[in-house]
Amino acid sequence: MTASVLVIHCGGTIGMVATADGYAPATGFEQRLRDSLNPAQSVAFDWVELEPLIDSAAAEPADWLHLARLLGSYWQDYRGFVILHGTDTLAYTASALSFMLGSLDKPVIITGAQIPLSEPRSDALVNVTNSLQLAAEGLIHEVCVCFHDQLLRGNRCRKLHSEALAAFDSPAFPALAQLGIKPLYMPLQALHKGKVGLSALPEQMHAESVVMLSVYPGMASEQLQWLLHQPGLRGLVLQTYGAGNPPKGLVPVLAELITAGVTVINVSQCISGGVTQGSYASASDLNRIGVISGGDLTPEAAFTKLHWLLACHFSAAGIARLLNCSIAGECSAD
Repeated sequence: MTASVLVIHCGGTIGMVATADGYAPATGFEQRLRDSLNPAQSVAFDWVELEPLIDSAAAEPADWLHLARLLGSYWQDYRGFVILHGTDTLAYTASALSFMLGSLDKPVIITGAQIPLSEPRSDALVNVTNSLQLAAEGLIHEVCVCFHDQLLRGNRCRKLHSEALAAFDSPAFPALAQLGIKPLYMPLQALHKGKVGLSALPEQMHAESVVMLSVYPGMASEQLQWLLHQPGLRGLVLQTYGAGNPPKGLVPVLAELITAGVTVINVSQCISGGVTQGSYASASDLNRIGVISGGDLTPEAAFTKLHWLLACHFSAAGIARLLNCSIAGECSAD
C-alpha cells in the first residue's frame, strides 16, 4: 500500500523506555509502534526519525526551522503529516509551525504521549491512531494538536496538566473536532484550505532574540535591567496580571528597552480572557511607551510568533501590525 501519511518522530516520552535513571530514548521505536498498531486501521505511513532525537525540554527555535524545512522537502509527496513530539514544548512547536508554514492545503497533526508506548496504560496508541486517520482524511488544513480524543488548533492549545492524560486543551478557542465513536468536526472553527505549497522560511532563528518573563508581586525594575545588556535581544514577551496589568515600577525600564529597539508584547498570565491593555490605569502607561497588547494570544503563540516575525526581518511597524492581527487563527479579531 502506498503511504499517504509521513510520520516524523522528533522524540519525547512516547518512544522512551524505563531505565535505572528514568525514562530515556531507545532504538527500535518505529518497529515497536508498527507492531502495536491495530492492523485494521488502514492508514499506511512512511517514517522519518530525527537524528539526534530532540529532548522536548531542550528544544530551541532552530529545531522549529529544521522541522519546517523537513516538512517542506516532503510536502508534495503525502496527503498529511503526523509529528511525534515530547509534550513539554509541543505547544511551542505547534504554534511556531503554524506561522512558519503559512496557509496550508493539507494537515499537520502533532501528537505525543503522557505514558510511553512501552508502559501499561499508555495513551500512545490512541493518540497516534487518531492522528494518522485525521492526517489521511485530509479534511483539516492547518497545524493541529491531537491529544486525548480532541483535535485542537496548534497555536491555541496549551499543556495544562503534567499528569492527566488529557494534558492539552484550548481554553480560549473551541476544539476543531471531538473524537468520539465518530469524529465530530467543527467546520466553522477550522481554517479554509490554503494555497498549494509552503511559505518561504527565514534563513535562521536565534534563541537569544526573544525572552519571556512573568511578573510577580514585588518585582522591581532591577529585575529587568539585565535585559538592557543583551546584544542579541530583539523581543520581550511579558506575562502580566489579569487584563494586562504590570507592576508600575517596570514601566521605565520597559520604555528603555523599546527605545533601544526591543519589541515588547503584553500577554496575560490568565488561562482565558486575554489582555485589554489600558482598561486599568495601572496599564495605561504601557500604551504610552509602545508596549503591544497581545490580546488573547497564548504565551506560546506570542513567543513563537514574535520569534518568526523577527527572523523574517519585518520592520518594527510591520511587527506591531502583524502581532495585532490573525495570521493563522491564533488570536481573535479586534
